[in-house]
Amino acid sequence: MNLDYLIKEFMAKELITFQLDTPIEAAMESFLTNKISGAPVLDKQGNLVGVLSEKDCMKTLFEATYYNNLGGFVNEYMSTDLKTINIHDTLSNVADQFIKSRFRRFPVVEGEKLVGQISRRDVLRAIVKLSNEE
Repeated sequence: MNLDYLIKEFMAKELITFQLDTPIEAAMESFLTNKISGAPVLDKQGNLVGVLSEKDCMKTLFEATYYNNLGGFVNEYMSTDLKTINIHDTLSNVADQFIKSRFRRFPVVEGEKLVGQISRRDVLRAIVKLSNEE
């Protein structure tokens, strides 16, 4: 099976994102409302600067209960240790990255700009679809 298809054919393009100055409470509410477990964080120019996850929010809530102080902004809690995928990457390369990584999804960038997201499920769905087409 040929897995040299570009990931841009299989990635999600419509994403919920946060700004650096999004209140952390609003971000947590967005997770619950939209049933998502993480979201990219963008600066004012639309560049990817971090990711906020449920785990980041749980740490926030734990600290808030201890210190009796919930508040702040996404930039105070987000992860900045990012692994990104280039929009011109292939399905086989991304599948390999997932096998070697603990991450369940990768932001997809073109330069510094966020253009989408690819998840393990997206890759699995693509491989099943391609194998059924053969």
